[in-house]
Amino acid sequence: MLSRNEPQVYARRLRAVLIRSIPLLEARGIVIVVLAGVVGVMAGVLVTAMSQMVQGMHGLLFGVQPGGRLSAMFSLSDPVQAAIPAIGGFLLGLSVIWLRKRKFRTPVDPIEANALYGVRMSLTDTFIIAGQTIISSGFGASVGLEAGYTQVGSGLASRLARALRLRRNDVRILVGCGAAGAIAAAFDAPLTGAFYGFELVIGIYSVANVAPVMTAAICASLTAEVFGGVPFPLELAGLPALTASQYLPFLLLGLLGGAASIAIMHLVSLIERGFARLSIDASLRPFIGGILVGLLGLVTPQVLSSGHGALHREFAMNYGIAVVASVFVLKLAASAISLGSGFRGGLFFASLFLGALLGKIFAGVMAVASPATGIDPAVAAVVGMTSLAVGVVGGPLTMTFLALESTRDLTLTGVVLAASIMAAILVRETFGYSFSTWRFHLRGETIRSAHDVGWMRSLTVGSMMRKDVRTIDAATTLADFRKEVPLGSAQRVIAVDEGRHYVGVLIVAELHSELSNGETPVRTLAQFKDAVLVPTMNVQSAAETFQRAGAEELAVVEDFADRVVLGLLTESHLMRRYAEELDKARRDLSGEG
Repeated sequence: MLSRNEPQVYARRLRAVLIRSIPLLEARGIVIVVLAGVVGVMAGVLVTAMSQMVQGMHGLLFGVQPGGRLSAMFSLSDPVQAAIPAIGGFLLGLSVIWLRKRKFRTPVDPIEANALYGVRMSLTDTFIIAGQTIISSGFGASVGLEAGYTQVGSGLASRLARALRLRRNDVRILVGCGAAGAIAAAFDAPLTGAFYGFELVIGIYSVANVAPVMTAAICASLTAEVFGGVPFPLELAGLPALTASQYLPFLLLGLLGGAASIAIMHLVSLIERGFARLSIDASLRPFIGGILVGLLGLVTPQVLSSGHGALHREFAMNYGIAVVASVFVLKLAASAISLGSGFRGGLFFASLFLGALLGKIFAGVMAVASPATGIDPAVAAVVGMTSLAVGVVGGPLTMTFLALESTRDLTLTGVVLAASIMAAILVRETFGYSFSTWRFHLRGETIRSAHDVGWMRSLTVGSMMRKDVRTIDAATTLADFRKEVPLGSAQRVIAVDEGRHYVGVLIVAELHSELSNGETPVRTLAQFKDAVLVPTMNVQSAAETFQRAGAEELAVVEDFADRVVLGLLTESHLMRRYAEELDKARRDLSGEG
């Protein structure tokens, strides 16, 4: 019978034999590129399979014809079909109960894995997210499949890389390749997929990463085409030439897209809190949300599922501004209710659809307010689509390349990029989160990107503090303090009461120059009485405490309630350790370590 460690020993021996027998494997960069290609092929196959499963469910449940799209239907063929999202919500609720009984934790997605968990992704998490996403979108909930796509691509890439015992930076690259391949396969857009991997998952662009990420994206896109993946072209014919005077209105549209994205993220959070306040179990919330989404689907099926068909329909048809605005409101409500009630998915494609609607609304308003600008509705739809998506998803270059690859029109690149940058600046300066990182924030995390900050959790106050701190009874008089602590014997002393509970920090030099009466108790001269650190604080929280207190040194106490003194930490030592660890993390990321 094999021991626990024997399989790992055999894996290491096999890897060593392969490297000795195949000289090419010593070329690490080539190996990563080859593995990236494998990851891209896997992502392409899985994305196509998930898409076809959902399309099959739409055909079975809603009667969608082969090659058609649920959201492109003008009406439901049978009003009873409005109950289908509620059935999906019921099934999703059953899965929630099943996972709760088995005490599964919240699944980890690629951004969170990169930022906090050393790029380790669980296959269990991957299959849970993929399955719940398929149920949600397949039964008509107003969510996209992109979250499931990137989860399966990245999750399998992480598992493959760890099975081969690759270095942490190589695992990070392959996880980014998995996400890049998933998005490339979903939209038949290799550049979009590649920059999705760079901007949102890997978190950094470097020349060394170009080859593997682009390889994964191209392989995934080609694989999806081979297995029948549906491309995502936007047919825009006869677009007028852009003029310099139109750039200012389009920049304004970029700002509106950024503002709308912030409002959408707040709305989803508001509805989520509203469902949480209901006196019902969390497993019943998707059922209620499904009922509401089904009722909206009776008004127009454009609000159902991700919205691929509806987006193409909006570009092909020339609806009036009132119709476009009503669809915008209905789709926004359906997406917010779906996510707020607990359906699994994301806002990636919903943000594209809502942005296109916003752009058409903007063009309609400009046609009335300033007809001389000559804003074309189709161009405005593309600009609005990318601007709002940048705010929700993040990644201005990702969305710019999506517009470029989906429209095949290079003339739009400049205005789309400019508007996307305006939206990104507005969101970063006023809000600071994309939709995924905003949801982490609501859970109490401080992640703002995929940059590796997991090391910050191990860099705690408890690991950095000095334990040989000098203390003195806070009731000691100033005169006795000067005798007991001569000038130059220490820089600071912690004042404590009889139970060694923290009272404040005493700066020795200041107390020796103090002009107060010698009988004054030192507790009255103590500083930073309300500012303390606890051992579990990470470096970021400690730095914020130092900044708020305006202190150069703070006491470390056991907890905030009893405040028993354990040690002392200086701001200079904290920042020095932070700089050392940050430099180490950067070296690891660049492959130097």
